[in-house]
Amino acid sequence: MAVAHMWFDNQIVEADTSKYQQNATFDKNAPGWLALARCAILCNRADFKQDPENLAQPVLQRQCYGDESEAALLKCVELSTSNVIKFREINQKVCEIPFNSTNKYQVSIHEVHIDNKSEVDSHPYLLVMKGAPERILERCSSIFIDGTDVEINDYWRNAFNQAYMELGSLGERVLGFCDLRLSSDDHPKGYQFNEEQVNFPLDNLRFLGLMSMIDPPRAAVPEARIAKCRSAGIKVIMVTGDHPITAKTISRAVGIISQDSETVEDIAERAGVPLNEVNPRDAKACVIHGTDLNAMSSVEIDALLGNHTEIVFARTSPQQKITVVEGENDIINRNILQSVFCLACQRQGAIVAMIGDGVNDLPAMEKADIGIAMGSEVADMVLLDDNFSSIVTGVEQGRLIFDNLKKSIAYMLTSNIPKMTPFLMYFLMGIPLALGTSTILFIDLLTIISAISLVYEEAETDIMKRPPRNPQHDRLVNKRLILMTHGPIGFIQATAGLFTYFLIMAENGFLPSRLFGLRKSWESKYVNDVQDSYNREWTYEQRKQLEFTCESAFFIAIVICQWAVLIICKTRRNSILEQGMKNRILNGVLIFEIILVAIVSYMPCLGTALNIYPMKFHWWLPALFSAFLIMIYDEVRKHLIRKHPGGWMERQTYF
Repeated sequence: MAVAHMWFDNQIVEADTSKYQQNATFDKNAPGWLALARCAILCNRADFKQDPENLAQPVLQRQCYGDESEAALLKCVELSTSNVIKFREINQKVCEIPFNSTNKYQVSIHEVHIDNKSEVDSHPYLLVMKGAPERILERCSSIFIDGTDVEINDYWRNAFNQAYMELGSLGERVLGFCDLRLSSDDHPKGYQFNEEQVNFPLDNLRFLGLMSMIDPPRAAVPEARIAKCRSAGIKVIMVTGDHPITAKTISRAVGIISQDSETVEDIAERAGVPLNEVNPRDAKACVIHGTDLNAMSSVEIDALLGNHTEIVFARTSPQQKITVVEGENDIINRNILQSVFCLACQRQGAIVAMIGDGVNDLPAMEKADIGIAMGSEVADMVLLDDNFSSIVTGVEQGRLIFDNLKKSIAYMLTSNIPKMTPFLMYFLMGIPLALGTSTILFIDLLTIISAISLVYEEAETDIMKRPPRNPQHDRLVNKRLILMTHGPIGFIQATAGLFTYFLIMAENGFLPSRLFGLRKSWESKYVNDVQDSYNREWTYEQRKQLEFTCESAFFIAIVICQWAVLIICKTRRNSILEQGMKNRILNGVLIFEIILVAIVSYMPCLGTALNIYPMKFHWWLPALFSAFLIMIYDEVRKHLIRKHPGGWMERQTYF
């Protein structure tokens, strides 16, 4: 932040920030500037870090203790006078009322030391004040112009308002300054000032001028980032203590208020009609002053949040920031919160994140669902780089993590039905077991490895174009996910395994009709004459070899189908053709599983240990066809979801 302009002696001048002050556009010895600079020096708690290396730096590059605004004032005056520290030492501070968001001003009183001894004797103390310009002006009865005190009248009020509006329209933060020499009659040398029970005047002061500071939007807060939030269904609301004109200009610069959006004031100006003739609902954007917010009921706040998509709250206090978060109705003096919480944003079902960087923001951060700060114990999230884009990136990464967890869970659940089906048929229909324990454990091992690879999947292209999920209904595991994984996908896999199982059994003489009720005699070691459909007899060893071959086929069918499921689980909405195969971890897992299954199936030593036997080529075909069917089905499903947003397919199958 840096001082950009000043207004004194009824003229706006540009601050000179050059190292040697060679670009000054005003007289540095003008009484108006000297009085304004003196006030900016004394009514200021900022100071340069007393490090020789820091003090050797150019003034604008020095590090400071204190508030950013006060540091900007300090650097501006130091560039002009080069004696800030010495001047403060000479004019010692004896009393101070720190700035607070209720009063919106800061006051300090200093001992005066000047060459004119008679002046010191008659006015030993100087009161200086700075703060919100309108608050400062209302405490002044005169204005310092060209070395003369002039009574404030309508002319000077209009001149003040015009300068204030012009500086605010530049998007600059404006502060007002005033002072008062305290007479020795009422405040003699050694007078005990009391800032708690104020025993010195705070009215009938002398207005000195304005200083405006520019705090340019960070390069990391471009309009594109705000637009990205908006497309993701995130409403960015600006809550600031700045003047409405300044707040509106800054909000337009960063995109909180779009360039094509109009406020009520904009519509009235364009149409050439009074403000009261404009329907507020016609305005997409609005800028609300803190005093107006005080007078609003909870119903009016709800209507405000519902009717306008782009909102800026200006000249707000910390308590009013809580009002914005909770919709609190505060209509009594000094913003004392004594009314019941009337939820506004939160009552409308929104998840509220409050971003702040100062003590003033702490109350609202505590009330919000998520408090985001540079560094504070009260915050839920600490922003280490003071970068708004980090919040947008955090939202995107949060959605990506949620998406990928859903995909991993969905993938792991899809193998339940094909693993359960053989056991259900074994117990309920009495057919020989189609899938053994060792092969199930092997499937589970491969499933876990594959599910982990989905964590590394890149974000889908629409991830920041979706509305926020409803945390009350859109859970990590929901009904649609269960139905999707245990319905069509699970059914196709189970069908592939059973078809291959019955195919191998039939090729070896056991037609499906012969298998039902065969379990008891099939498993008996003492029965060596079990007949197949062609009346051929099978010994126990022969039956077990055939059973293990069928188990191998069922196992291979599930693994092949799981390859297809792993690929379709890469996306929830996008086509796999659009997403591509950029996940190298997942690609490696697919290759690893192919090689591993081939080794286990066709290496006798390993296959025997796991009861897995070699497969004939045509026994692979049902599984390959089913894998292809799974991919076709899912591509059609996702296409219908994209083509008909909110339609039946999305409502029933989008997990």
